[in-house]
Amino acid sequence: MTLMKFYAMNGAGNRFAIFDARGTGFVMTAELAKAVGAKGGPLGPAGCDQIIVMMDAPIDDGSADVFMDIWNHSGGHVDACGNATRCVGWLLMKERGRLKINIQTAAGLLKSSRASHLQVAVDMGEPQLEWDQIPLAEVMHTHHIDLKVGPIDAPVLSNPGAVSMGNPHCVFFVDDVMATDIVRLGPMLEFHPLFPQQANIGFAQVLGKDRIRLRVWERGAGLTLACGTGACAAVVAGVRQSRLFRKVQVDVDGGTLHIEWRESDNHVIMTGPVELEFEGDLPV
Repeated sequence: MTLMKFYAMNGAGNRFAIFDARGTGFVMTAELAKAVGAKGGPLGPAGCDQIIVMMDAPIDDGSADVFMDIWNHSGGHVDACGNATRCVGWLLMKERGRLKINIQTAAGLLKSSRASHLQVAVDMGEPQLEWDQIPLAEVMHTHHIDLKVGPIDAPVLSNPGAVSMGNPHCVFFVDDVMATDIVRLGPMLEFHPLFPQQANIGFAQVLGKDRIRLRVWERGAGLTLACGTGACAAVVAGVRQSRLFRKVQVDVDGGTLHIEWRESDNHVIMTGPVELEFEGDLPV
């Protein structure tokens, strides 16, 4: 019988079930992802936000140490997940005694590095800012997109920024993020016709040019304790709207992330905590 390692981890509260399927031939399905991620499932009453499968790196790409397959707990596929990249990077750096790990995803190659004992940085690459890269359903400038919630002459929300960090994000800047009804607004905006592939919806409160409070309604996952790509997108959107510096502390429900949108190469670097909750072996 072949055994497969299984890990429960979180990055700033963003919770993952991670399967080490390297060399096993194991294939995740939408039905299994739903079962694993469900509340009361193998990860306990809270369930998890995403299900991660570590797979053998592509044979023809020697630059990657592993391929990371990403599923939402709703059974849908995801191209990128920054917090999961940090968790998988930490596992492999620990396994191999290295300070850097390259992880192949559907959104491209992501490079992770150890920042301290339980802090991992990941280079999320360049943000995609053109309307057809995000994508949007209509041609428009993406630093402020034409999307309003509420009366036309007095909208409750307006002028969000749109960014792709390997997945589509729409970021609203609000006066008080805790007073914003995200559970009601999130599903409505996630499926707005302007987003043909749906979108992650961020709500950011600017506390200073170098600090924001952020909550994100994640596409296919709902309101989570942290969203790594959402934190990156919020900082990029804030810089483009002249609200933020390029180095920002992002306070999320589950902890703190540090985001830098580098001028030197246009890459976004995310640094934050990882936690291994428990691990075990599963028969394949």
